[in-house]
Amino acid sequence: MIKSQESTLRKFRNSLELRRFIKEKYGAKILLAFSGGKDAIAAWLALRDDGFEILPYHMTLVPGMSFVEESLSRYEAFFGAKIVRVTHPSFFRWLCNLVFQPPERCAVIESYRLPSLTYEDQIAVVRQRLGEKASGVLVASGVRAADSPYRRHACDKYGALRELRLQVWPIYDWGISEVEKAIVGSGCRLSIEYELFGRSFDGIDYRFLEPIKRVFPEDYKRILDWFPLADLELFRRGERSAHA
Repeated sequence: MIKSQESTLRKFRNSLELRRFIKEKYGAKILLAFSGGKDAIAAWLALRDDGFEILPYHMTLVPGMSFVEESLSRYEAFFGAKIVRVTHPSFFRWLCNLVFQPPERCAVIESYRLPSLTYEDQIAVVRQRLGEKASGVLVASGVRAADSPYRRHACDKYGALRELRLQVWPIYDWGISEVEKAIVGSGCRLSIEYELFGRSFDGIDYRFLEPIKRVFPEDYKRILDWFPLADLELFRRGERSAHA
C-alpha cells in the first residue's frame, strides 16, 4: 500500500524548490537526523540558510564515546541549537544478535528480551522529548542521490519527499563539491571522526576499532564494556589486545 502511494509522490526540479515547497506546506520547523557527517552538516546549513527552525537529533551508536560527545557539543555551539541524543537501533540489534559477546553473557542478554527498535521507534522518542513543537513536522536527513547507486535509485523511484512517512532529503541533488563549498563557506569544521575514519563513526568493525583504540583508549575500553570480544577484530589482523 505504501509503495503504490509513494510512487505518486511529487517530483521537484531541484532541492531549492523542494525546500521552498516543504516550508510553505509544513512550516519552518523541521527535525534533522544529524550523524555528524559532512552531508548532515550540509543539510543543516542549507535548511538554516532557508530560514528553517531546525530540531536536530543524533542516534548514538555506542553510549559513552567521548570523541562523539565532544563533536556534538562543538556543533551545538556552532549552530546554537541543542542536539537531542537517542540510542541508535544498531546498538540494540548488536546486543540482541550477541555480537562480540562471550558465552557467559549470552544468557544474561537474552533474559532481558531487548526490543528490536527501528529508526521510526527512536524518532518517536525524539518527538516525545521535544513535545508539541515536533508534532507532525518532517524529518530531514542529508541523503544525496549522488552518494551511491542505491540512493540514486531510491530518489528516482520515490522522490526526495516521502510525505506518508514525513521524510525529506533537502539536499538530494547536491554533489560533493556543493557539500564542501557549503561547509568551507560556513567556517564549520568536520569532526575528528574524519581524521580517524574518513567518515562519521558508523560501526564496530576494524575500520573504526583500530583508530579508536590507538587515539582514544578510554573510549575503546567502553566499547569492550558493551562488546567484550571486539578485540577479536584486532586479533584477526595480527594486533595484540588492548589488555594484553
